[in-house]
Amino acid sequence: MKRFGWSMVALAVSIAPQAVSNATAQVQAVAGAQNADMGKQALAFLPNELWVHASDSVTWTFPTDEIHTVTFLRPNQVRPPFQVGCPGTTPDGSSETNASCVNSGIQAGGATYTVNFPTAGNFKLVCLVHAYMTGIVHVLNLSETLPHEQAFYDRQAQQDRSELLSDASRLEGRGMAIAQRTSADEVTAGIAEVVATTGGGLHTSAVMRFLQGKTIVHVGDTVEWTNLGSAVTHTVTFGIEPPDATLPSPGVTGDSDGARHAVINSPNDNVNSGFLSPAPQERVGLPQPPPGVTRFRVTFTSPGTYNYICALHDDLGMKGKVVVIP
Repeated sequence: MKRFGWSMVALAVSIAPQAVSNATAQVQAVAGAQNADMGKQALAFLPNELWVHASDSVTWTFPTDEIHTVTFLRPNQVRPPFQVGCPGTTPDGSSETNASCVNSGIQAGGATYTVNFPTAGNFKLVCLVHAYMTGIVHVLNLSETLPHEQAFYDRQAQQDRSELLSDASRLEGRGMAIAQRTSADEVTAGIAEVVATTGGGLHTSAVMRFLQGKTIVHVGDTVEWTNLGSAVTHTVTFGIEPPDATLPSPGVTGDSDGARHAVINSPNDNVNSGFLSPAPQERVGLPQPPPGVTRFRVTFTSPGTYNYICALHDDLGMKGKVVVIP
């Protein structure tokens, strides 16, 4: 799914350290981080806990090719789909209060979004694309002293970025090992892990790759893909991307263990798994959700090379192939 043509940019340049005064100030932060080939992603606000004065603002930079939002929902507001937002988006420079909902809309590739905070309070920050990417902005009265300056936030952001991408490298090896010990015909369709819980919220490391990227099987064999990402949705899509990748293609059936199953007869067939995603996290006071769909199986009936992608993350390089031999 080609969502943006913007190029990757570096982390935002630090502004001068914030003076602890009554003057209006602007704090800089970052939404997301990635490695050079875009396969490893930090789904995180960096840092994810900020302190500002009433009348200050925060500007988030979106340096990655993976999409994110900066969203402040109203207290007790039902979380909407990321396409909907508040509903919709609010302009850059919108003011956040307990009575408002502020939403950047989908951003990536170096875009920036500024939020003003006119009143004191604690405001939860979420990304509507990634459920386990959260943070908080503490807005203090002008008479209170800010605990940190911009230089502190810059150091914390850089440290968190390094640690999260390092964790993603570890996850890549784990995803490959799990696939190999499960079956010779097993592929890990992405892997992610909530790796840090701070006083401000959640961070997630993610690998946007099929592990292994090339699978060799015989005619009549079945390949199985499993999404090991606790926080990220993927697809397995052969041929032309459907207009709506959320749903499986016609002819995709369900196995008794809940996995989806397709039969592909030619490299020219168009087959989509639909979204592969775990069930939402269990929460006290809410109905128990049904199991998620995390597995997709394909039986190949003729030889050839079958190229496939994740329709959500192919622009990050999440692609693979199955070579079917007689």
